[in-house]
Amino acid sequence: MNNNPEPEKVTSILEIFDITTNKSTLVKEFPYLIEAPDWTADGKWLIYNSEGLIYKLSVDGGDPQQIDTGFATKCNNDHLISPDGKWLAVSHRSLPEGRPTIFILPAGGGTPKQVTPSAPSYMHGWSPDSKSLTYCANRNGEMDVYTINADGTDETRLTFSEGLNDGPEYSPDGNYIWFNSVRTGLMQIWRMKTDGSEQTQMTFDEDRNAWFPHISPDGKYAIYIAYKKGDLEPYEHLRYKNVEIRIMPANGGEPKTIIELFGGQGTFNVNPWSPDSKRFAYIRYRTE
Repeated sequence: MNNNPEPEKVTSILEIFDITTNKSTLVKEFPYLIEAPDWTADGKWLIYNSEGLIYKLSVDGGDPQQIDTGFATKCNNDHLISPDGKWLAVSHRSLPEGRPTIFILPAGGGTPKQVTPSAPSYMHGWSPDSKSLTYCANRNGEMDVYTINADGTDETRLTFSEGLNDGPEYSPDGNYIWFNSVRTGLMQIWRMKTDGSEQTQMTFDEDRNAWFPHISPDGKYAIYIAYKKGDLEPYEHLRYKNVEIRIMPANGGEPKTIIELFGGQGTFNVNPWSPDSKRFAYIRYRTE
């Protein structure tokens, strides 16, 4: 949720960063808000949301194409194509109070099917075999990390620490779930086994709040968004802030900043890596 006042005019700038050259390439500018690019498994398309709808855009730019999501017309920035390329999971605000529930539908468009039993549920990751989802949800008064089978069975809570646990994502080998947690005071990146065991802190920033870890398909790198301490509360991930995209070895190590930008919420909520692990997509904003 974004508590910042919405500016009168927003330009969304979709770019692709190449980690082999350390350079960004412009894909397209939009004179309105778009969010959360993720890559299709064939490497040809970027998926994003805008005004409650889901679109795909060629990685070379061009004209966006709306994906038919049926009655799910209030989708937020928590959406993701499955690794096998067959399914699209969306978080659609289906209830009168506007809290999202996770639905899945064919990747090319179709009728959504509800997966999570109740709201709010925020989609973040598919398992490598496309059979399970991981997400954050409020079931007990606090946000925690859960998993569920794609058919809606066996919802399992994995985190129990006080405070917000968010942004879960499977590692490509299926052995871990990465997430961010505020349990140490500042928001930091954590990792655990997919059964919730061995919860291990991976970042130790003293002046940053770290959000939304994304693991490259080859399993070598993690990228994440970092907000400067004091710019917001540790549990907030607001839009229209000066933030950093940081990269670190997925087996642990010192992170480094590779991009500074005006963004935050919407820049890359879900995994934005290209299938070849050489590039990732992200969004920066310009406001008036």
